[in-house]
Formats: sequence, structure tokens, C-alpha cells
Amino acid sequence: MIFLMMIGYKEYKNEIKFGMAAAIVFALFWIACSVLVVTLPSLMMDMSGHMIHGDMSGMSWTMTFSGFVIGLIIWALFAGLIAGLIAHIYNKML
Repeated sequence: MIFLMMIGYKEYKNEIKFGMAAAIVFALFWIACSVLVVTLPSLMMDMSGHMIHGDMSGMSWTMTFSGFVIGLIIWALFAGLIAGLIAHIYNKML
């Protein structure tokens, strides 16, 4: 919080909020996707293969709790940072 006060939190308030909103949305999608991988692994493997135009039929999922948590944190963190940067650049262009 001290860092935000030093850089002028009020100036970046909307960018931070936008970044946090993106992080929350990505976290929710990560949770939903993980649930689908655990409950429907074959269907999700086929869908993933179609999304990257590849044949993933010879592969399998490895879903551990630590992998779930680490992936959740990393995806949410990067989504928030990228969204915040996009909002900052957009605001500077106005």
C-alpha cells in the first residue's frame, strides 16, 4: 500500500481496479476449467487439441492441488498486470 501511495494511488485507481477485476475473472475461469479437466478429462483434452490445432490424444492430464493453486495464482497475477497495463496505456491515449 505504501508503494501505491508513493506513486500516486489516486492517479492509478481505475487502472488498478480494472486489473483486479481481470485477475478475478481469470481466476474464476481457471477454477471452472480445472473442474472440467477433473470431471471430463477426455472431452477437455480433445477440446484443447482443437484449440491449438493439434493431436493431443496421446497425452494425459496431471492435476495436482499444488499445480491448481500455482496455476491459479500465476494466471490471475499475469491477467491483472496485463489488464492494468492496458488500462494505463488506454488512459494515456485519451
